[in-house]
Amino acid sequence: MQAPVDVVCAVIRRGSEVLIARRPAGKRLAGLWEFPGGKLEPGEIPETALHRELVEELGCRVVELQPGPEIVHPYPWCTVRMFAFACLLDPGGPAPAALEHEALAWVAPERLTAFELAPADLPLLPWVRDLF
Repeated sequence: MQAPVDVVCAVIRRGSEVLIARRPAGKRLAGLWEFPGGKLEPGEIPETALHRELVEELGCRVVELQPGPEIVHPYPWCTVRMFAFACLLDPGGPAPAALEHEALAWVAPERLTAFELAPADLPLLPWVRDLF
């Protein structure tokens, strides 16, 4: 059995909404929505990976990281272990931009089920709703 791939995701809050991003064509799970994030690099801790990934994918910075649940989800090609963090945009930083996604959306937590979310993100929904 192969070790899980460690990934991070950010539940970025703005008022009463959270940010989700649609995966681009040509990538696994293309067209599905997700909380932004990505893979940890060797030796990297989740908090560092989260900051790096958000700069790479969205061009933004976040503050006030609050650790959330750790989700282990098997996909046919690998198992991911996802470290979730609730956070806020850095008020002095740039707004998120879809640098590596097809689209971004600010969504009220109760409306998240209207979007086709990546399977690994689904177990986060009760925690996300409890953040508000």
